[in-house]
Amino acid sequence: MYVRFSAAEQAEVWDRYEAGEYMRPIARAVGRSQGAVRDLIAKTGGVRPLAPTEWSDARLSLIEREEISRGIAGGESARQIALRLGRAPSTVSREVRANGGRSAYRACDAHTLARLCARRPKPAKLAACSRLRREVEAKLEKRWSPQQIADWLPGAFPEDPEMRVSHETIYMSLFVQGRGALRHELFRSLRQGRAMRSPKGARQPTGKGIINDMVMISERPADVEDRAVPGHWEGDLIMGKGMRAIGTLVERSTRYVMLVRLPDGHGAPAVRKALAKRITTLPTELRRSITWDQGKEMAEHLRFTVDTDVQIYFCDPKSPWQRGSNENTNGLLRQYFPKGAELSGYSQAQLNAVARELNGRPRRTLGGVSPSEAFAEAVASTG
Repeated sequence: MYVRFSAAEQAEVWDRYEAGEYMRPIARAVGRSQGAVRDLIAKTGGVRPLAPTEWSDARLSLIEREEISRGIAGGESARQIALRLGRAPSTVSREVRANGGRSAYRACDAHTLARLCARRPKPAKLAACSRLRREVEAKLEKRWSPQQIADWLPGAFPEDPEMRVSHETIYMSLFVQGRGALRHELFRSLRQGRAMRSPKGARQPTGKGIINDMVMISERPADVEDRAVPGHWEGDLIMGKGMRAIGTLVERSTRYVMLVRLPDGHGAPAVRKALAKRITTLPTELRRSITWDQGKEMAEHLRFTVDTDVQIYFCDPKSPWQRGSNENTNGLLRQYFPKGAELSGYSQAQLNAVARELNGRPRRTLGGVSPSEAFAEAVASTG
């Protein structure tokens, strides 16, 4: 059953949600059920709806339009009518010209048309242009992000201004019910796989272990920080059902991704062996260091460094931005490996196929080239 919220209740729900509160405390604060609050927020995809359009004093009123009509009937010029209304002559001229000219101007018809044109929301661009919609849907099916699609369109259709759309328009077409532009099920192609925007204030619980003899990120050389030299990686695990995991490595300068199968689990010995086997397939110049968080799976980092000659640097606690490329990539990988998915059944060949698809996407941060192209150039420079 649909629950009605007053305007004040809706405002409080949205204020609290955008501040990062969870559904339960919001529901308690407004005296509604958690399901009712969730339905209200989900209806617009987690995006606060626009307030109803107010008729601004800057717009012509019906009374003013009737005065314009009388002035035309009396033979007055646009300047004379404007002077009497206290408006600019250009305002009156545009109004008459847009509504059939002096011979056809009708105040009521002009006012009705103006109200229709001012109505919000406007028809979605993706709903109006079928060619654009097809291109966007095709790229979403390939798991491109809205930002990648928006950046790609001008280069793919340089002479066609109709084939342009912002990433925010794509998100809104997927999130907001009733827009009807894109197929709703395509929201599963987004990296987070959800049809609702989470507030920036939302908090995520974390918990890390303690490792001995860590070399902290503060000791990492400056050329690693500015991404000037290839061969420095960021690493992590993505977890699935039954605590199964996949290792992820992202090269900092090219954003190139490698996935590592962990057939023996994600304990420290198993992670050390699997990562060492994978990283030593690279040229020496492209395996300089790995930056990791303080997860216990990297407890054997000293032996890993002895085996591979690759230094491990550790992030500060609760500082995921210190390995931002890997965090972003793990978000992209959730399109392929949703939370709670069974990960043990994937072979290394299947993981390599996922990495190839991800590395083939153009990246805005790389100037529109793909990680595969950037990494190939880095490999060629080492030869």
